[in-house]
Amino acid sequence: MSEKVSRYREISQRYGDPWIWGIYLTLIVFSIVESYSASSRDVPKMGVYEPVIRQVIFLAMGAVAVVGLSRINYNNRMLLLVLIPLLWIFTVLSLVYVMFNGEIINGAQRAFTIPGVGLTVQPAELAKLSAVTALAYIMAKNQQDRDVSVKGLVLSTVVVAVFGALMFQSGLTNTLLLMCISGSMFLVGGARFKKLLMLGIVYGLVVGCLYMWKEASDKRAANMKKLTETEQTVASTADAPKKVDRSGVHVSRLDNWLRRDSLIYDSVTSENSQEMFSRMAQAHGGITGVGVGNSRECSRLPLAFSDYIFSIIIEEVGVIGGVFLLILYLWLLSRAAMIARRCHRVLPALLIIGMASMITFQALFHMAINTGVFPVSGQPLPLISKGGTSILVTSIAFGVMLSVSRTISNITNKKNKDEGIALPSGLDAANPTEIPVKNEWKN
Repeated sequence: MSEKVSRYREISQRYGDPWIWGIYLTLIVFSIVESYSASSRDVPKMGVYEPVIRQVIFLAMGAVAVVGLSRINYNNRMLLLVLIPLLWIFTVLSLVYVMFNGEIINGAQRAFTIPGVGLTVQPAELAKLSAVTALAYIMAKNQQDRDVSVKGLVLSTVVVAVFGALMFQSGLTNTLLLMCISGSMFLVGGARFKKLLMLGIVYGLVVGCLYMWKEASDKRAANMKKLTETEQTVASTADAPKKVDRSGVHVSRLDNWLRRDSLIYDSVTSENSQEMFSRMAQAHGGITGVGVGNSRECSRLPLAFSDYIFSIIIEEVGVIGGVFLLILYLWLLSRAAMIARRCHRVLPALLIIGMASMITFQALFHMAINTGVFPVSGQPLPLISKGGTSILVTSIAFGVMLSVSRTISNITNKKNKDEGIALPSGLDAANPTEIPVKNEWKN
């Protein structure tokens, strides 16, 4: 064994995969620098440094979660049997609550504030984490002949459908994101091509049903709005509950996306300002960018610090910097896949690929929205966009990946038998995608 490989294994056994650590730390640097550059719209009401200080505080909280989780074995029975189910219950209840009583953020009811703490929580971000852990549990529990059983396929589809329906009002991309994540996990779970094809058909039907439900809901909202405008009284207006009218929003966004080439000839309006200014920012940055802190569009681009931060990144560090960031996220998924192939059990393989898919696909969706490949929708850039819930959820995902990589690295460590710890009944199925030891990838 070479000294380089020996050193790699020593670091992995103590701290987790060093490449994942490197990606995590690099994203933190991007987050601090770009959150400062993209927060100019908050400066008048918060001061010059407060936006970046808030970002650093959430990153520090996330770092504590990363370090703490990386030291806990993924097969901890308390984590598997108590904490994860509690997370599912809390997430579902939170999603239901914000549908009716949520705070309005960016024109939609999608958050609530924890009393006494003042922390604003967006359940849609928690739902992604909950869905990954639920799918990993279900697929590991329902292995048959090194494949996901039909029961596991059905239950997994139900989980995606439930979470997707509860998050649908926050944007169709959340539902599509869950489908992409579950597809990656099915591949690692050993699902055969026939089942993957069946899954695609079912997902198509689910999206179709959700879209028709949304259309009907929007029509009812539009009719109620007309009725209210013509018949409401001053008293009823004062007593009416505050609701968000988003009828027709997704239709108009799809229409704008289908005719996106016409943005060249359009003037900037309140409806297309995000698209227009984001394209201006990217065009201004060019290949090499205008330099960190020299963004021109950050003061005009709505949500430059969150949903459109990638446009500011391209403006400041150019296409070169944008491609580098893209490679970082893809590299994370690649590292997770390599580690998943070395897992003896399917549960850790599903956990690490699910967490990596959640981060990578969310980043790809964010970039696609910013560059016009996808219609306008709210999707933060993992660990970089402003938003405490998103940062904490992404940090937890990194902590789980490091936990799995550290535990797996200790398989060959005679002093540590973490991988040999007995899992709860039914969760110890073999990994169907494990590579033979003699063909194991060399670091």
